[in-house]
Amino acid sequence: MSRKRPRPPALRYRVAVADPHTHLFQLTLQLDQPAARQGLSLPVWIPGSYLVREFAQHLQELRADVDGQPADVRQTAKNRWEVRCPAGTRRLTVQYAVYAFDASVRTAYLDALRAFFNPTSLCLRAEGREDEPHGLEVAPPTHTGGWRVATALPAAQVDTQGFGHYLASDYDELADSPFEVGDFWSTEFEVRGVPHRFVVSGAPPAFDSERLVRDTARICEAQMALWHGPAGPKGRGRPPFDRYLFLLHTTPDGYGGLEHRHSTALICRHADLPAPANAQALPGGPDRLKASDGYTTLLGLISHEYFHTWNVKRLRPKAFARYDYDRENYTDLLWFFEGFTSYYDDLMVRRAGLIDDQTYLQLLQKTVNQVLQTPGRHVQSAAQASLDAWIKYYRIQENTPNATVSYYTKGALVALCLDLTLRSEGRTTLDAVMRALYERCDGGPMQEADLLAVLKRLGGRKFDAELQAWAHGTGELPLAELLPRHGVQWQSEPAPLAQRLGLRVSESNGLVLKNVLRGSVAEAAGMAAGDEWVALDATPPGAVNPITWRVKQLDDVALYARGATSVAAWVARQGRMLRCPLAWPAEGTAVRLAWITQGSHEAAPAPRWLQE
Repeated sequence: MSRKRPRPPALRYRVAVADPHTHLFQLTLQLDQPAARQGLSLPVWIPGSYLVREFAQHLQELRADVDGQPADVRQTAKNRWEVRCPAGTRRLTVQYAVYAFDASVRTAYLDALRAFFNPTSLCLRAEGREDEPHGLEVAPPTHTGGWRVATALPAAQVDTQGFGHYLASDYDELADSPFEVGDFWSTEFEVRGVPHRFVVSGAPPAFDSERLVRDTARICEAQMALWHGPAGPKGRGRPPFDRYLFLLHTTPDGYGGLEHRHSTALICRHADLPAPANAQALPGGPDRLKASDGYTTLLGLISHEYFHTWNVKRLRPKAFARYDYDRENYTDLLWFFEGFTSYYDDLMVRRAGLIDDQTYLQLLQKTVNQVLQTPGRHVQSAAQASLDAWIKYYRIQENTPNATVSYYTKGALVALCLDLTLRSEGRTTLDAVMRALYERCDGGPMQEADLLAVLKRLGGRKFDAELQAWAHGTGELPLAELLPRHGVQWQSEPAPLAQRLGLRVSESNGLVLKNVLRGSVAEAAGMAAGDEWVALDATPPGAVNPITWRVKQLDDVALYARGATSVAAWVARQGRMLRCPLAWPAEGTAVRLAWITQGSHEAAPAPRWLQE
C-alpha cells in the first residue's frame, strides 16, 4: 500500500545561491489562490533587536507572474508591494534578489565561505495568509560540495546535508528560525531528553569542542532546574520545547546574540573558544577548569540567550502577543525581559559550577560600576529606556551615557535588589517568583501587574513602591545596604583616571575622546567628544612656565601631570588647536565588591543565591 505524499503548503519559498561573490540570495515565492490585490511586505525589524532596520533596502529586481503570465507589481510603501491577480488565478510567483553582506546575527550574510540568514531579511510576507503553513526550500549551491544546512525549523524532506524543504506552522515560526549554511563543526547532545545541537562556523581548527558542549549542557540543566525544578520521571521538569539549536559564528573580533524560540544565533571571537592549553585546574576534579575571561564571556552569552527561551520568547510582554513587523512594537518592560535575563546569565554560569564565587563577584562588580559611571541613570529610568530602545539603545552617540541608562545593566541590578530583598525577608526568592509568574501567565503574554501580583502572593506584601522606585525612578539602587546582608562588602577603590576626568576614550589611533561625561572636570574644561588630546601643559612645582608634553594615551597624561601645580590639555578639534585648562580631579573612587570574611583569611560560606 503506497502512502500519499502530503500536499505542499500554499505558500512556498525557495532560497538559492547563484554566485556567492555577488552576495545575492535569489528568492522565489509561490502563492496559491492569491487575493485580487495581493499585498507583499518585508519586515522592517527582527524580534529581539529593537530597531527599525529597513531590511527592504537590500531587496531588488522584484517581478511577478500569475499562472505563467507577467503580472503588474506596484510598490505602495518602503517595504510593501501589491500584485494584481485576475479572478480565478491559481498561482502567483514572485522572484527577487536580496543583497546579504551583514555578518551580524540580525540580518543575512553570503560569501564563498558561508551563508546565514534570518527569514525576516529574505521572506516576503503574504498579507492575509500569515497564519497558514509556510514551506521553505534551501537549494544546494553549485559552487561547493562541502556545505550543509543547520536550522531549528522542522524538516519536511531534506538530503543528508540538510538541503531541501522545511515547514513552518505560520509566518511567525518561519521568521523565528535562522539558517546557517556552510562548512561548519556540529555535534548533538541531550538535556532532560530534549535533543540539542551545537554548530560552530568560522572556528580555528584547535578548540576544545568537548568542553564547550559539556559546559553548555550544564548551563542548560541549571536553567531547566530553575524554571521547572528537579528532573523526574514521566517527563516532569521538561522544558516547553522539543528541540534546540545553538548557532555560533566565530570571527577575529565580534560579539553578540539573538534569541529564538528553538534556537539562538551567537557571535564570539576566535580567542573566546575554550582551549585546553590555556586551562587551569580548579578544585573538584579534572573536569573543573578555570575559564579564561573570553570564554567566561562566551558562557555568559550562551546562558543569556538560552534563558530567553523562557523569558521573552514565551513569557513575553503583552505588546508582543502578536508581532507587527511593519513598525515599532513598544513595551516599557525590557528592564524585566532583558535586565532580569542579564541578572541570571552569569548567575546560571556560577550555579552550573563553571566559574567560582570570586569570578562571579567580579562580573557583578563590573555591572555595578558600569551603571554608577553612567550619568544618564539620573536622567532616564529603566522603564523609559525600554520605550526608547527604538531610538536610543542601538543608536549610540557621544551624548548617550549622559542621557540614557542601559535596561540590560540597570535591569540586572533591579533584579538583584529584588532577589536580595525577598531573601532578606525570608518568604520567597526571585527564582520562585519567576516560576510562579511563568505558571500564572501560562508561559505567554504578561504585564507588570502580573509580576506585582506574584510578588504580593509569594512575598507576603506589596512591592509596588520598590518597582516604582527602582524600575520607574532615577534614584540610586539600595545595593550598598542589601549586599552586606548577603555576605558581600561594598568597598571603595581608586578610580581609573578616565573616570576621574569624566572621559571615555579610544587609544587605538591617538588619544581620541569618545564621550565627555556630564558634570565632569573634562566638560568644565571645555573638552568635547571627537577631540584628539594631543598635548599636555604641566607646570612643575616652583616653576612659572609649563612644560608641554606630547601625549598618545591616558598613561602619558597621568605620568606628566604627576606633581604639577597646574595642567591644561591641548586638543585638536576640526583642524584647530584649543587649550583647555583642567582643574585636576581629586582621587575618585570606584566600587569594589568583596566577600565578607569570618577571620583574617577564611571567607564566609557563599550565599545561597549563588548555589540554588
